[in-house]
Amino acid sequence: MKRMADPAVKRDQHYTYADYRSWPEDERWELIDGVAWNMCAAPTSHHQSLLQELGRQIGNLLEGHNCRVFPAPFDVLLPETADESWDATDTVLQPDLTVICDRPKIREHGCVGAPDLVIEILSPSTMSKDLSVKRERFARAGVTECWFVSPGDESILVFVLDDNGHYPAVPQVHNRTATLRSSAVPAIQLELSGIFSRARL
Repeated sequence: MKRMADPAVKRDQHYTYADYRSWPEDERWELIDGVAWNMCAAPTSHHQSLLQELGRQIGNLLEGHNCRVFPAPFDVLLPETADESWDATDTVLQPDLTVICDRPKIREHGCVGAPDLVIEILSPSTMSKDLSVKRERFARAGVTECWFVSPGDESILVFVLDDNGHYPAVPQVHNRTATLRSSAVPAIQLELSGIFSRARL
């Protein structure tokens, strides 16, 4: 298989899902509008602890509902049009957590189309990308709600699509004492103090 080389961002050609599937499984990349972004170093223990706790609580809350939560690595393909082939799709993302309530979007190799809710846990190496180009791509695809979890100050930034299909310039900010209920998936209601406390190492 073709091994991708550094740097962290590759703009030398327009990549698609067909290219993505040919790369080694021990490398983690995302595609955003044909640009390949290296997922860089493995996440920290704190990042993974938060991921595990959020995923566990959300999974429990979704019992008996039609929604499912998937932790990374889990591919989310965002075709530009409904009839675009998978291989031609040039955006493949791996949110830390993906919540899908439209079951036909769940396929053997991931999700095809916009999830209802995506959650990203911010880290220094990916924060700039996550809060800019990745967030903008989620909005363009029609992802109803997007959370960005800040481990350092124990808060969550929440973006919800407006009627014009855009996220607000200024997100809702929920600190560790808040109760956060998802607009897109009302079954998800979290006491953030418990999540951040249990995720501490």
